[in-house]
Amino acid sequence: MSTDRLTEQELKAHLTKLEDWSLHDGKLKKTFQFPDFLRSFGFMSSMALVSEAMGHHPEWFNVYNRVEVTLVTHDAGGLTMKDINWAEKADQMAR
Repeated sequence: MSTDRLTEQELKAHLTKLEDWSLHDGKLKKTFQFPDFLRSFGFMSSMALVSEAMGHHPEWFNVYNRVEVTLVTHDAGGLTMKDINWAEKADQMAR
C-alpha cells in the first residue's frame, strides 16, 4: 500500500466515493452515530483490529453512541491511500 501523499485531485476523487467523510485542516474526518454505547464500542474494537492489521491507527474520540474519527498519515505529512482504505473499512464495519 502506497504511503505517497494524495494530490488534491486524487483526494477529491476518493472523497466522492466515501460516505459522509470531509476534509478539515488537511485531515479526513467523520462522526459515526450508533444506537447505543455497546455498538459504538464494538465498532471501535473491531476497527482496532483492522487498524493493527493495516499498521494505520486513527485519532478517535468516543462519547456514548458517537465515535469521531480523524485520519492522516503522519509519516507522509498528509493523506494517503492508507487513510482512504481505513475510511472505506470503517464505513463497511459501521453498516
